[in-house]
Amino acid sequence: MERIVIAGVSGGIGKALAEALLDRDDVAVIGLCREPARLSDWAAPAGERLTLLPWDAGSSGLDRAALPGDLELDGVIYAAGILHGEGLSPEKRLEDLSADSLLHAYQVNAVGFPMLVQSLLPYLRHKRLKRLMAISAKVGSIGDNGFGGWYAYRASKAALNMLVKNLSVELPRRARPVTCVAVHPGTTRTELSAPFQQSLAQLQVHDASDTAANLLGIYDGLAEADNGAFLSWDGSTLPW
Repeated sequence: MERIVIAGVSGGIGKALAEALLDRDDVAVIGLCREPARLSDWAAPAGERLTLLPWDAGSSGLDRAALPGDLELDGVIYAAGILHGEGLSPEKRLEDLSADSLLHAYQVNAVGFPMLVQSLLPYLRHKRLKRLMAISAKVGSIGDNGFGGWYAYRASKAALNMLVKNLSVELPRRARPVTCVAVHPGTTRTELSAPFQQSLAQLQVHDASDTAANLLGIYDGLAEADNGAFLSWDGSTLPW
């Protein structure tokens, strides 16, 4: 049985990923979110192949007491992310910046990933290939930034990319064989994108289930040679 952690399983993309993986008979999912109880009705049909655990991207990591000591993980998908919310919205100009919103975006979009990997490292030391995939964003590419704006989201996703790169250097020394990548999921119809319907009309937009299929197509094909890559939903390589 392949065991995969999905962080942010209550979000649009995270939930779609979990549903797609649970359609496979040989996969068990450990889903992390702030309030697992709110997903109980959805989770019930999956039975023992889905475990929901409380976790917050703003915390220092995952409480390992909830996991069996002999657990072996085959993959980690970081699907937690924030673009807007209370006191936070994409900035159009410098005057819109707030230190609190910058720090909150960094905590959820970037810091949560390495802290989670730190917590899960003991379960990644077996001899099978481990795949770690962080859901990043094309707007986090420094080389591709020609429009500016969206300071907190862009900067926090760029920080996530650097953290992925750092992990891709260290993890092969600690948990080989392993591959760690950042992936742009493509524009997806979720609560994250809901306030931007007018802008979405000009873009290629995917339903969450299609995004999950695209991401899992990349995930399934990841090899050690892909370690440290920044990929788009269609498998192409993005500039850092």
